[in-house]
Order: sequence, then structure tokens, then C-alpha cells
Amino acid sequence: MTDYGANYSIRDEIRDFWSERAATFDQSVGHEIFSEQERRGWHKLIRKHLGEGRGRAALDLASGTGVISHLMHDMGFAVTGVDWSEAMLEQARAKSKKRGTNIRFIMRDAENTQEPRESYDVITNRHLVWTLVDVPAAFREWFELLKPGGRLLIVDGNMGRKSWVTRLRLRFGGKPGHGNLAPGMSERLQRIREQVFFSNQMPAEAVVDELLKAGFINPVIDRQLGAIHWPQARKMPFWRALERLTQDRFAVCVTKPE
Repeated sequence: MTDYGANYSIRDEIRDFWSERAATFDQSVGHEIFSEQERRGWHKLIRKHLGEGRGRAALDLASGTGVISHLMHDMGFAVTGVDWSEAMLEQARAKSKKRGTNIRFIMRDAENTQEPRESYDVITNRHLVWTLVDVPAAFREWFELLKPGGRLLIVDGNMGRKSWVTRLRLRFGGKPGHGNLAPGMSERLQRIREQVFFSNQMPAEAVVDELLKAGFINPVIDRQLGAIHWPQARKMPFWRALERLTQDRFAVCVTKPE
């Protein structure tokens, strides 16, 4: 059981929450990939915004069990995956060993990676931005890590905005929160959401505003993610599938000036 002492911070809560989910993380649709169709959808999205790897250096932030790291590796990137949870990294390293990949997985804070400045050609992250306590600091950090001309690809969603499907489900007696979480975990997730930078809604446009303040240019908001979401929905129960297809999920790509 987690000890919520006087010195226990929101950053500790975030780390411990995801550490406790590490053992079963890959069992959930939308975390691990369960079809080649979805895998092709991810490769298409990455190729669209970042191009082929060709040995370029890629940093996968909040890499978790290494799902996006392996997609990047598939495409020829030289990948470093970083996460703040050692439990997640243990899963990622075991998966990398089993698949025979040379991905480097290290423990780092995404808001302060301590990685060399201007050392990466591309940076990726999935479902990280909504968990950040200090978004401006994180975006400045990522800007400094990229080489001139490098690109950042964020995949996330405005989960504070309820879709019409979610509103309908709740109206007819559906339970709020995340039905796939263990008892008590939904409450912990809600407690985290109330304390992060984007504590309410997180529209893509608000993310872009913060990226521009950090110095990035040429923002692209991409909501054409059906090639990923349709294969995911086919593996989900009915209501979760409808919610996945109607949620405001997006990719944002920006560039560091030359």
C-alpha cells in the first residue's frame, strides 16, 4: 500500500501509479498492440510526421513497456526509451531482450532527462503530456534535446472532454472512470488529474500554444488516427469501442528551427 506521507508529492504519486500498473499494462488494448493492422497504422503515423529512421537518434519519453520504442526501432531509428518507473523499464527491457532489439532503456524524468543537449533527431511520446506537472519546463527541455531541424511527435488526447457516447453511457447508469482499473485505482487517477498542468481539458490547440512558447515552429495537429483506433476498437467491449472512436484523440508534430 502506498504511504501518503507529508513529503509524498504528486510526482511520487504519478511514478507509483504507473509502477503498480506495469505488470498488467500490456494486457490492455490501447497500450500494447494486438493486431498487425494497428501496427501498420502506427507505422503510417510515424512515417507521416517523422519519416523513416535511417539510423537517426530517437528519444521515446515515458516509454513504459516499450511499445512505441519498438515501433520506432521497426522503422530503423536508433532508439532510447526513458521512463520514471523502474517497474515499467523492467518490462521494457525484458521485451527488448525477447525480441532481440538493441533499444536503450534508462530511468529518467521526462521533465528533466539529464540527456545531452541537441543529441536527438526526433522525440516521441504517447499519453505523457496530460501527466506533466510543469508542461512549460518539459517542453523547453525537449526543445533543447533536439538537434536543429529535429521534430517532436506527441500522441495524446483531450480526455477531460466527454464524448457524446460517454455522456450517453453515464446517463443510462454507466459508471464514471476507467472500468478496466483495479478498485481504488480510478480514484488515484482522478487525484493525479486534479494536480497536473492540464487538470481539466487538454485540447490540442492548448498543447500547441505551449509548444510555440517553448520555441517550436510549424505545428501540425493530426486527428486522422482511424488506422490506429479502428483496430483497437475491434478488440474492445461495445461501449469502450464507441468511446475510443468518438474521443478527441490527436497527434501533434512540431519542429525545432534550423
